[in-house]
Amino acid sequence: MRIDILTVLPELLKSPLDHSIIKRARTKGVAEVFVHNIRDYSRDKHHRTDDYSFGGDAGMVMTIEPIYLAIEHLKSERNYDEIIYTSPDGEIYDQKTANRFSLLNNIIILCGHYKGVDQRIRDHLVTREISIGNFVMTGGEIAAVAMVDSIIRLLPGAMSDETSALSDSFQDNLLAPPVYTRPAVFRDWKVPDILLSGNFKEIQKWQMEQSLNRTKLLRPDMFDED
Repeated sequence: MRIDILTVLPELLKSPLDHSIIKRARTKGVAEVFVHNIRDYSRDKHHRTDDYSFGGDAGMVMTIEPIYLAIEHLKSERNYDEIIYTSPDGEIYDQKTANRFSLLNNIIILCGHYKGVDQRIRDHLVTREISIGNFVMTGGEIAAVAMVDSIIRLLPGAMSDETSALSDSFQDNLLAPPVYTRPAVFRDWKVPDILLSGNFKEIQKWQMEQSLNRTKLLRPDMFDED
């Protein structure tokens, strides 16, 4: 899988993309992640990528030309399954979407900034608009990293234990059950006896009950979705 990220702040992405599972996946060739500075495609002598909005609203808007040139350059080299724009008014990102994206070959993530991009980019080039929550951030870089991490960890070979991702929260539309490790007793705080029993059938039953109860208590909205 290849992911190309378009941003006006490439330095903001350097560290999170060079650690943990993302770094391991890139090193092993499981995934390729490239960061492109939109300013490199600006024909303005100062490499500006923003301007005042028509209509006199406050705040700056990302201009069409540099984004168009960057996307067209990438599309001239390969076909892309999705061109994703990070926007607070996009569809809410969830595990099902991450699962779908992990099956794709090539995607572009365009990081929003300022008051957003010129609407014509959204109308004619972007294929999906994604939000990571009902709040506004300064830019879409953090949202892009969140998506990249959630996608790459699903790719075969990205994690040392590939079955681990399958038991994560939200994979079956439930929260994960509580987890414990050694020691079995700490300050009189004990691990549930069932987990020490070795009876895997009963353990799985207990875990499912815990997942259901936790989801009903903490995220009842997930039941409403069904």
